[in-house]
Amino acid sequence: MTLTELARRVGVTHANLSVLKNGRARAIRFSTLSAICEALGCQPGDLMSHRAGEPSLPDPR
Repeated sequence: MTLTELARRVGVTHANLSVLKNGRARAIRFSTLSAICEALGCQPGDLMSHRAGEPSLPDPR
């Protein structure tokens, strides 16, 4: 499936999916994550990973 087709199915812009795909996203709505998983037939853990030593949230300072 192309990124354009996934964006259409999920209801988000191609640009927003590109940000997610390239690891530049700072957050994702649960509704968006759920819609992506439904479109791809997967679970959230199939799409995300945790890297030790990297902050999980941006430093607010």
